[in-house]
Amino acid sequence: MKAVFIIPILSLCLLLSCKEQVAETVTAQEESVGVDFKDDIERIEPMHWWIGFKNTELQLLVKHPNISQAEPEVAYQGVSIEKVHNADSPNYLFIDLIISEKTKPGKLNITFKFKNGDLLEQTYELRARKKQAEDFVGFDSSDAIYLITPDRFANANTSNDINTRLKEKTIDRTDDYARHGGDIEGIIKHLDYIQDMGFTAIWSCPLLTNNMPKSSYHGYAITDYYEIDPRYGDMNDYLELAEEAKKHGIKLVMDQVVNHCGSEHWWITDLPFKDWLNYQENFENKGTLITSNHRRTTNQDRYASKSDKKGMSDGWFVSTMPDLNQRNPFMAKYLIQNSIWWIETAELGGIRQDTYPYPDKTFMSNWAGAIMEEYPNFSIVGEEWSYNPLLIGYWQDGANNKDGYDSNLKSPMDFAMQRLIVEALNEEEKWDTGLVKMYEGLANDFHYASPKDVMIFPDNHDMSRIFTQLNGDINNTKAALSYMLVLPRITQIYYGTELLMNDFEKPGDHGLVRTDFPGGWAEDAINGFTGEGLSEAQKDMQSYLKIILNYRKESKAIHQGETVHFAPQDGVYVLFRQVQDETVIHIINKNEKPVRIDLTRFDEVGLNAKKVKNIITGAEFIWGNTLKLDTKGSLVLTTKLN
Repeated sequence: MKAVFIIPILSLCLLLSCKEQVAETVTAQEESVGVDFKDDIERIEPMHWWIGFKNTELQLLVKHPNISQAEPEVAYQGVSIEKVHNADSPNYLFIDLIISEKTKPGKLNITFKFKNGDLLEQTYELRARKKQAEDFVGFDSSDAIYLITPDRFANANTSNDINTRLKEKTIDRTDDYARHGGDIEGIIKHLDYIQDMGFTAIWSCPLLTNNMPKSSYHGYAITDYYEIDPRYGDMNDYLELAEEAKKHGIKLVMDQVVNHCGSEHWWITDLPFKDWLNYQENFENKGTLITSNHRRTTNQDRYASKSDKKGMSDGWFVSTMPDLNQRNPFMAKYLIQNSIWWIETAELGGIRQDTYPYPDKTFMSNWAGAIMEEYPNFSIVGEEWSYNPLLIGYWQDGANNKDGYDSNLKSPMDFAMQRLIVEALNEEEKWDTGLVKMYEGLANDFHYASPKDVMIFPDNHDMSRIFTQLNGDINNTKAALSYMLVLPRITQIYYGTELLMNDFEKPGDHGLVRTDFPGGWAEDAINGFTGEGLSEAQKDMQSYLKIILNYRKESKAIHQGETVHFAPQDGVYVLFRQVQDETVIHIINKNEKPVRIDLTRFDEVGLNAKKVKNIITGAEFIWGNTLKLDTKGSLVLTTKLN
């Protein structure tokens, strides 16, 4: 008899559930019925928002001539104005809204009533969220991230190369500091290549508008925090990139900048508050622009002077990048909401935050904390360009800092280990130089709250290419890359590394470091995407990285295994990653002549008499008592034979 009633009961439940969903949809539609679209206000940011956040507060920045003389009103169920703030400029209002948990998605009109009887109206939309907060999953140690400078990667749409409303109106591929025309469509077009190489995430340098008069190609002088630079495409292109990347199993990481903006930002000619920028008075009075002293240690230094601390956090990064004052509560909310807006809009797989130690550090904790509160499985990586692991570890969430500071940042960048790897491979082998620097550098992991969440990289858009740093030595370049790719780390690789791109002509020159990817332009004779015209050395490096990256994709030992390494001996350094039945072995040999190493030294790892395979060549052999190393370079071996 019980079975007889199962189907009717299920049907009734489904019917009731459907009715509830229909009722919710109807209610949402009813909320918007009768709302005539209005667009009287010059600017409101964020341009729209969502229902269903843990934080039910939303602060709107309203920009319009003399808007401070108006009283805003909202008539929408579940939405109320908690407070209205005037700014120092009469052309701004900041409106604090409360969006209750019962609020339905829909459109509403905000009415602005002036004392003289004038009315202005602006339609505002509250949207339904596309997916649950827990489903915004960030990058982790299973990911290898491909860093792209978008202007220099691929130009798939020549019609957007020049935009006449922007200040920089030319492109010139012969000028390393001019725009070259790469765009979002160029990245989309080559997602197959990125996926086939074995990358699982893309970090593009900023794609937001940089309406600067020159050298705006790099993206870090943002002049509109809510607009895709039209020379890269538009919002639809960016959303298509996010969607297509997802189809390729690739996460999209957005490069954001909360420390500074570009000096041509739209608000510069009419700043909301007298303290919207640091050293704003100097700027407005055309006085001396005070740039940062770049002394990042002042964030941790218990002996640091107040003037040094202020010089670090308040000074402008460079004279064309005004320093934002995150201690202004309206600026702080603006930046936090902007980050959340982009996460929700593009369903991001992570954020890379530029110049992480430069802003007010209390704000940075609040910024990251607000994001992680809403998206508990999300990821943020912060740029901390320090060579001291004590400083790097300070910024990681969970660090046992003496001052009690918790940054809420999941992933700092490992500039310290990057530098040691380069030094170790370039130096002569002695007691305190050479491979021992890699060995002792990795030993510093005891300081990190979570080593596997630290990001390692061979190079990036701000430093010499790894091939240049290693003096054009291909074996050492392979050793550096393979070592980083098997470490307990998240790995980032800069575009073109697979093609041995270099900056030998002017080492460290940013324009040259950010060279065009060959094949990204229709007129290119050499094509890195197809292999046409590549040298044998380039093809070999591309294949080498592709094999390791694709092995890494599926390797639990690399993603989450235990790490054991042995102190370098006689120019050989051996590291193991182990989990269950998979062991990955990494061997670096700096000897120019063949050597035979004693494998019994590694017996505690438990590989004796087991078959292992060379990941690159596929050759298999039994792990015995000795191993002959015929050539200088690295070996990556695995016990996983299939």
